[in-house]
Amino acid sequence: MNKDIDIVIYGATGFTGQLCVKYLKSVDDGITWAIAGRNKAKLDEVAKNNEVEVEIIVADCEDEEALGLLTKRSKVVLSTAGPFHRYGSKLVASCVENSSHYVDITGENFWVKGLIEKHHEEAASKGIRIIPSCGFDSIPSDLGTYFASTQVNAPIKRVESFHSFKGGASGGTLETMFSMGSLGLGPEMQDTFLLNPKDSFSEEQRELSSDRVGIAKKEEIEAWSGPFVMAAANTRVVRRTAALLAERQENYGTEFTYQEHAFHASRWSAIISLFSTIAIGIVLITPLKHLVRPFMPKPGEGPSEEVQRTGFFDCKFIVETEDGDKSVFRMFGEGDPGYRVTSKLVTECALALVKDVDSLPGGSEYGGLLTSASGLGETLINRLSKVGILFEGPL
Repeated sequence: MNKDIDIVIYGATGFTGQLCVKYLKSVDDGITWAIAGRNKAKLDEVAKNNEVEVEIIVADCEDEEALGLLTKRSKVVLSTAGPFHRYGSKLVASCVENSSHYVDITGENFWVKGLIEKHHEEAASKGIRIIPSCGFDSIPSDLGTYFASTQVNAPIKRVESFHSFKGGASGGTLETMFSMGSLGLGPEMQDTFLLNPKDSFSEEQRELSSDRVGIAKKEEIEAWSGPFVMAAANTRVVRRTAALLAERQENYGTEFTYQEHAFHASRWSAIISLFSTIAIGIVLITPLKHLVRPFMPKPGEGPSEEVQRTGFFDCKFIVETEDGDKSVFRMFGEGDPGYRVTSKLVTECALALVKDVDSLPGGSEYGGLLTSASGLGETLINRLSKVGILFEGPL
């Protein structure tokens, strides 16, 4: 199969898609790339505004023939077209059928669960890496935990992460959040091991992996913990990584558990955040969402250049080994995490699949529905460390 395009950015007219276009242009890594979506005029405008001379491919998310023509030519598809449960299913199916690697920025675990059921075995047999959740959902959690594991020369019993960030929200992300509340998702979505292979965890691990976390003082990092709004998405990804690594005999620890928290400098800050998180949840699951949504950014809109520039993310990890020793690690970076950092993260994932084929974990034949840590691992850590996403520890 003649793959003449290294990377296709699908959804290039969206807010995050345009940031990926800008980032890939800035890298200038000697690759062949293209932009794709359903609207030719908008794609032309993106190319013009960013002064890039790249091929433009028109392919609606429901047009299987057009998607097939795209994936037959591309080595990697980078998708920012969300909500992914609405726009991504046929694109992923086409990538698997035509042996194209795939990365995206989804936080929609219920959709990823369906992809695993439909495509994991075929992608694994073909050595195709389908890697969802390569943005702020869920690389800091997933790759930060993986980094810490590489620095600890002992089996790990438990990792707890603590997240702080500053940034804005785009209309696309808000559209995903508001649309999920009307999908009628069942109780299965509360499963803390939703993305895990069958029989890959014990009842003890389940008991120690609850989504319900309280406000507590954490002496190791001199901070207070509280619920983190993205934990339900991120924790499932980290646990899938642990299971996939165990299948390769690279497991974190036989009884490894993971929980995720927000980082707060004071108990009062943690209390305020707790009630804010509860309020957001109430809006999303009640008719209040119909009153609130019109006042929020629309798809294609996002935070200002100033908000993007002055944002940051900082994730700390308390790692406890099976011997009871504890140590602290950190992953952090500058820029609005949901957009400027996310566009960097997902684009570097795509570049790793093109430029670093020989160093990818699992070997050249490894594939399936993977995670950033299991599918890119140390290769991605090395790439990100060169572009301002930093890893430290033990501290």
